[in-house]
Amino acid sequence: MKALIVEDKAYIRKGLLNILKTIDAEVEVIGECVSVKDAVVVASTCKPELIFLDINLIDGNAFEFLEQTEHLSFKVIFITAYEEYALKALKCGAVDYILKPVDVEELKTALEKVKGLPLVEQRQQIKRVKEIWNNDDSKLIVSLHDSFQVIDLKELLYCESDKGYTTFYCNDGKKHVASKTIKEFEEQLTAVNFVRPHQSFLVNLKFIDKYEKSGAIYLKNGKKIPVSSRKKEHFVLSFLNWYKS
Repeated sequence: MKALIVEDKAYIRKGLLNILKTIDAEVEVIGECVSVKDAVVVASTCKPELIFLDINLIDGNAFEFLEQTEHLSFKVIFITAYEEYALKALKCGAVDYILKPVDVEELKTALEKVKGLPLVEQRQQIKRVKEIWNNDDSKLIVSLHDSFQVIDLKELLYCESDKGYTTFYCNDGKKHVASKTIKEFEEQLTAVNFVRPHQSFLVNLKFIDKYEKSGAIYLKNGKKIPVSSRKKEHFVLSFLNWYKS
């Protein structure tokens, strides 16, 4: 089974490649790509039967790649750094995904599932997932100690990291603690209207009341959040662009 890895982080590609060599001799990796543009060219040229496809790439996302390769016949296993709301549909259907860093048993399960599925069935499921992804990017499902919590991003004020845990503070006064670092949520949240002004915080731009040039953000609920000197320039650009748009 000829496979292509489309992932923009080198250590993830290397880890996946090493695991595949040890667990499945039938899968032959014929190439690695880091962008939508490169992946379209390689897939069109090499005709892989299976693609390990990162959700967010350096120049776009997985669904943009799939739109440009609809004429090709291959199966997909998504790769993602977070448990996105839309991806919950995958495990129940004809598509599967693996979380970063890649787990051996999770990868084995995904391979077994995808090998036994008709291509047409998987394509139909991917279309459904794409619709969810495009139409509902305002939700985040967070794995807590004893449950999965749905968080409305429109009502999320900010996130704060502390010793490997992330606390989500919502506009209704509720807070939820997840045993993951803030870095694991950064990619998804900054893709909407969040910014990271400090190593320990992700902030919803729409809830900012004031920014003091000395290096402090004040939210509409009175919360004060520091802006680190290293991230100050990026924050100010994001803040000004948000309120100009």
